[in-house]
Amino acid sequence: MSPAVTTPTAGSASEAGLAAVRRPRSIRVLWLVLLVAVLAAILLLSIAFGSRVVSVQDVIAGLSGSVDGFDHAAVAKRIPRTILAALAGGALALSGTVTQGVTRNPIADPGILGVNMGASLAVVVGIAYFGIASATAYIWVAIVGGCVTAAGVYLVASIGREGATPLKLALAGAASAAALASFISAVVLPRNDIADGVRSWQIGGVGGASYASIREVLPFLVAGLLICLVCARGLNMLALGDELAAGLGQRVVLTRAVASFGAVVLCAAATAVCGPIAFVGLVVPHVCRLLVGPDHRWLMPFAAVTGAALLTAADVLGRVVARPDEIQVGIITALLGAPFFIAIVRRAKVREL
Repeated sequence: MSPAVTTPTAGSASEAGLAAVRRPRSIRVLWLVLLVAVLAAILLLSIAFGSRVVSVQDVIAGLSGSVDGFDHAAVAKRIPRTILAALAGGALALSGTVTQGVTRNPIADPGILGVNMGASLAVVVGIAYFGIASATAYIWVAIVGGCVTAAGVYLVASIGREGATPLKLALAGAASAAALASFISAVVLPRNDIADGVRSWQIGGVGGASYASIREVLPFLVAGLLICLVCARGLNMLALGDELAAGLGQRVVLTRAVASFGAVVLCAAATAVCGPIAFVGLVVPHVCRLLVGPDHRWLMPFAAVTGAALLTAADVLGRVVARPDEIQVGIITALLGAPFFIAIVRRAKVREL
C-alpha cells in the first residue's frame, strides 16, 4: 500500500510559512496594549502642547465643550486636528503595509510608488479646471487619480520578461512621482488664484482640520480599512509566492486588485484632506514586523495604531520646535523617514519580502 499523501490546505500552508517568525499571542496582545496606551498619551500631548501650553484643567474643560477662555478655545481647536492626525497616520500606515504585502517589496509605500502624487495631481486638476471645493469631491477625485497611477506604475513595471519585480516597481514609481510632480507645477504656476493654497496643501499637514472634514473623510477610511482587513489572509498567502498561492486555491490577481484598491482608498482619502505626507507607510510596517511578525491579521491593526501615534507625535513636534510658528507635519515625516528609507535600501537591497 502506498503511503497516504496529505494535500496542504491554504490555511495550513500560510500558517507554516509564518511559523518561523511567529510571536506568542500573549506577547502580541501585550505589545498592542502598550501601543494603544502610547497612542492615548500622545493624543493628550497633542491637545495640551502647541504654540501655547495649556493645563490639565483646560484640557478637561476643552474636551467637555467649554470654550469660555482662550486656553479652552485653543484646546477645542486642537481636538479635530489631533483626531485627523491620528486617522491620517493610521490610514497611511495601513496603506503602506498592504502595498508592501501586495508587491512583496520592502521599500514600497504609496508615496514611493507615486500614488500620493497621482492623487495630488487629480485634486489640483479638479481645483484648477473643474472648480471642486468640497472635501468629498477632493476624496473621490483623489481616489480616481490614485487608482489610475497605481495601475499605470504596475503596468510599466510589468514590461519585460521578469514582470513587476520590486526594483522595477520602485523605479517606475519614482519616475512616475517625479513626472506627476512636474505636471502639478505646470497646472499651478499659471494660476495665481490657487497657487498659495495648493503649495501649502502639497507640503502635507493637519492644521486646517475641522469636524466637517473629518465627517466627510471618515466613511472612506472605514471602507478602506474593511477592504484591507478582509484581504489579510490573502496577503499571507501571497507571501508564499504566486505559484504556491494559486496552487492552494488563492485567486492571486483578485486578491492583489482588491487589496490594492483598499490601500489606494486609504491613501487617497488621507491625501485629499491632509495633502501628500510621505514615509509613514514605509517606516511603520517595518517597525511593526519586528514586534508582531509578518502575519497581516495582526500586522494591520498594529500598523494602524503605530501610524496614528507616529503622525500625531510628528505634528506635536512640528508645533513645539518652532514656536510660535510651526513646521508642517509632512516636513517632519520626511526628515524622519528619509534616513530610514536609505537604511532599508542598504540592508534589504530591494529584495522581495
